[in-house]
Amino acid sequence: MRIRWHGHSCFEIENDSVVVTDPHDGRNIGIREPNVKGDIVTVSHDHFDHNAVRLVDKSDTQVIDKPGEYEKGKIKIKGFKTYHDEESGQKRGENIIFKFETGGIKFCHLGDLGHDLDDEIIEKIKPVDFLFIPIGGTFTIGPEEAAKIIEKITPSIAIPMHFKVGGLSLDIKGVQPFLDLYPEEKTHKVGVELDFLKTDLPNETEVWVFSL
Repeated sequence: MRIRWHGHSCFEIENDSVVVTDPHDGRNIGIREPNVKGDIVTVSHDHFDHNAVRLVDKSDTQVIDKPGEYEKGKIKIKGFKTYHDEESGQKRGENIIFKFETGGIKFCHLGDLGHDLDDEIIEKIKPVDFLFIPIGGTFTIGPEEAAKIIEKITPSIAIPMHFKVGGLSLDIKGVQPFLDLYPEEKTHKVGVELDFLKTDLPNETEVWVFSL
């Protein structure tokens, strides 16, 4: 199993098939565009920094951009409607949380979540092995809100996303304010790519930080 970060909220999860989440086009946000082709592409919302499907699709790619239940090959996906802000979408619209399983490992990508999650959706999401969670604030939840949601979901691994990196043109926070909320022994920097087995997952939540 392999996870590769293409910056912002775009991840590539590769097992028998390749799942790509929230592809950006690179140029419009100041970082390199994704170099990957997905069998499945999930789009949490229709904003330019999350919906550049044309860069990562193939002739038979399944693009999923609406809530519901989906299946392709051995991968089952569920999408849950949430919001991009704290006002039920009145400021920035709707957002979709995607949960999927491949190779016996459960992934959840929160997209550009802009609010806390109630117990009902938490129970629909759990259990989670890898949780991709925005932390940069301004357009999404910030570090403190993210930490509270992680505590509710209790994933094996929490992976921060949608934070400031070199070149990124968006006015959002970097990763350090989020990392400061966790003891050093619970945080790990893994580079741009990670190969792992299910047996590598910890028993208690850890934060794994990707870098470009």
